[in-house]
Amino acid sequence: MSLEKSLSRRNFLSFSALTAASALAGCASTSAPSVQPVGFRFPRPFETTPAPTDAELDVIYGPIEDGGFLIPAVPYQQIDPRYYRQQVIDPTGERPGTIVVDTPSRFLYLVQPGGTAMRYGVGIGREGFAWSGNGVIQWKQKWPRWKPPNEMVARQPELAKYSIERGGMEPGLLNPLGARALYIFSNGEDTLYRLHGNPEWRSIGKAVSSGCVRLLNQDIIDLYDRVPNKTPIVVWQ
Repeated sequence: MSLEKSLSRRNFLSFSALTAASALAGCASTSAPSVQPVGFRFPRPFETTPAPTDAELDVIYGPIEDGGFLIPAVPYQQIDPRYYRQQVIDPTGERPGTIVVDTPSRFLYLVQPGGTAMRYGVGIGREGFAWSGNGVIQWKQKWPRWKPPNEMVARQPELAKYSIERGGMEPGLLNPLGARALYIFSNGEDTLYRLHGNPEWRSIGKAVSSGCVRLLNQDIIDLYDRVPNKTPIVVWQ
């Protein structure tokens, strides 16, 4: 397939090193604007609708050609089924059109009309880097460049080649931001935190990044297509 960009062993080793770096560095600095924490709560009993079938999951997490890249299929059988993308009874009590990140449970909800929500499994920031509060999706980008903040480069000099001054890391399958990025602002300021794609499916359901909320590439593409700019977002701690 002409568009397929298969990962060679050399690329795999580069990816492994980059994954380790992003696990420590993530996509936010510790100097992000402070926000008022939002307490974790469930106004309604937690309920689910019927889980997707294997045939549906084969489609949901199958390979995708997008932007000149072939996103590999996700071995979803190796992921906890609770983190599969699925429609559920909305437990958040937020208005339709709101994104809710349930940090403790590793879920992201997009609240829908009629008392339901689309739920996605996520990886979240490690202790000490987590962010919570109210904001908006100020803008969105397909296949974004990754530009680690200067504070992050200072902590990890090996990331200097991807610095803001050097234009960041090229988009692609190895880019820590994956296929899409949604940029979170609060009170008119960039929080430096993102909802973004993820080339490493093993991180879903875990706290491994430095603050950003990561989804499977297939899931961030689905979310990206569902939400406009200025979508409200609430992150629970």
